[in-house]
Parts: sequence; structure tokens; C-alpha cells
Amino acid sequence: MDVFSLAAETLVTPIVLSFVLGLFAALVKSDLSIPEAVAKGMSLYLLFAIGFKGGVNLADHGNELTLGLTLLAGVLLSAIIPFVAYAVLRLMSGLNALDAAAVAGHYGSISIVTFVASTSVLESQGIMYDGYMVAVAAAMEAPAILSALWLVTRTKGGGTMEPGLWREIMLNGSIVLLIGAFLIGMITGEDGLKEIAPLVIAPFKGVLCLFLLDMGIIAGRGLRKGRGVLDAGAIAFGIVMPMIGAIFGLGAAVLLGIPLGSALLLMVLSASASYIAVPAAMRVALPEANPSVYLTLSLGVTFPFNLVIGIPLYLALATVAIGG
Repeated sequence: MDVFSLAAETLVTPIVLSFVLGLFAALVKSDLSIPEAVAKGMSLYLLFAIGFKGGVNLADHGNELTLGLTLLAGVLLSAIIPFVAYAVLRLMSGLNALDAAAVAGHYGSISIVTFVASTSVLESQGIMYDGYMVAVAAAMEAPAILSALWLVTRTKGGGTMEPGLWREIMLNGSIVLLIGAFLIGMITGEDGLKEIAPLVIAPFKGVLCLFLLDMGIIAGRGLRKGRGVLDAGAIAFGIVMPMIGAIFGLGAAVLLGIPLGSALLLMVLSASASYIAVPAAMRVALPEANPSVYLTLSLGVTFPFNLVIGIPLYLALATVAIGG
């Protein structure tokens, strides 16, 4: 698969161009914005739709061993990648240990929007993937946070598990909705999908475009605010680290023997950086860490890189390693 042709094909999709429009609007200081309540509603819709469809796909999945091993691999990747991210970030930038640990936690966790965008790319290419990858995504949210806190306790003597942090992590709305919709889809199967297909299938890509428009606006504003906070090494980390994470994900996919589509999703999950669940947990656990650092890197640098360049690059690598 030609990575350049795939990247060019991805660049001219409505999904990516919507993000670019939002990014441009923010950088030129346009007053374009999407009301917070509307953005929240779109987020809830996307989480429900991807979770439900994943559950329906799992209902037809017969290999429970592969499911269990892939879930285990996702949890291990989420726990291990923050240590790699921390070491790379300390080597490449001048960030202090506390901020580096907070950033590392974001890179072990996942971006569900990048995951959703990847499923759209796979569908446009006619590549199948396993529905249980939605469950893997949900399982990869929390372990990275615990790894980040462990890093802080080792380097700064802080980062204890504050009361309510476990609740913040495990009952985060995005995780509850994703897993809940997944279970509903798994229980109701194809019959349930037929009943609500006009809701979860037809409008999906249109809503995703509007949501990514909003993400572009937020990312552009983050880049403006983060100017002067991040050095060149930290910004370079936001591009290098996703590729390192993707290689870890590809290695796990090859060992597991999972098909191409699922391998890409595992790579994307390993390469993405959280900007929803982990920032919420970091506000509780590490209030001294600078949000301008970790939000700008995860949302302003890594998210656009993955969306525009990373996904086609990872798909090309997976195709070479696994075969089409």
C-alpha cells in the first residue's frame, strides 16, 4: 500500500478537511465556535454509535481466546508506554519531571476520536476489523494514569491516589457510555442494529465532521496558548512518540496474529494521546502539573499528526507486516 497516495486520499476527505477548517479558524482568530452543549452532544452520539456497532460485531465473534489476549495486550501497552514516553520526553525536552510524568500518562491512554476516525478510514478502504477493539479501547484508558502517578512518586515523592480518583477514572462518562453501548449492541445483535440503523449509521460521518471541526478549533486555540510554554524538543516529541507507540502496537498485533484492520486500530490506540479522560484525572491527582503543556501536546500536536499523517502511515506499515 502506497503511504503517500493513502495520505493524499485521507487529506481530501470531509473528516480531515473539517478539522483543518477548525484549526485554520482558530489560528486566524475567527469567532467561529460550536456551543459547548452541542459539542458534548456530538461526543455522546459518537461514543454511543461506535460502542453499539462494536458490540454488534462482537456478537458474531467466536474466538474468545483472541479477544482475551488482545484485551490483555491493550492493558499492558497502556501501562508500559508511559514509561517509554517519560524517558523520551526527558531526553528530548527541558520539561521538569512532574510535567513529563503528566504528559506520559496522556500518551499511554487513548484518543477515542482518533480511533473513530481510523474506523472510518478502514470502512472507506473496505478493510474489516473486529468489534471487540472497542472494548480494548475502553480498557486502555486507565492503566496509563496509574503508571504516570507511579512515575511521579518515584521522581518527586508526590502523586498519591487522592480520594475519588478511582471513581474519576473508572466512572468517567466517556468510559461508561462506551462500555454501556458496547454491551447493548452485544446483547441485541443485528436485530438491535436494524432497529436503530438510521441513528447510528447514516448520520455518523456527518456528525464526525462537525465534531472534528470543533476539535480543530480547540487544537488551534491550544497551539496559540501553548506558544512559549513548549520548547522545540517537546513539540518534536508530540510527533515522534506516536510513531514509537504505533510500533509497540504493531509488534503486539503481529504476536497476536490479529487481522489487518484490528492491527491498525491497536496501533492507533497505542499511538494516540488522551485529551478527555486523562486531563480530568490529572486535575485531581497532579494539580501542580501544567495543563498548557499536556493538553497542547496531546490535542494540538499529536492529534492532528495522527489524523493527517499517522493513520495512513500506520496502515501502510501494518499492510507490510501483516499483509492485506
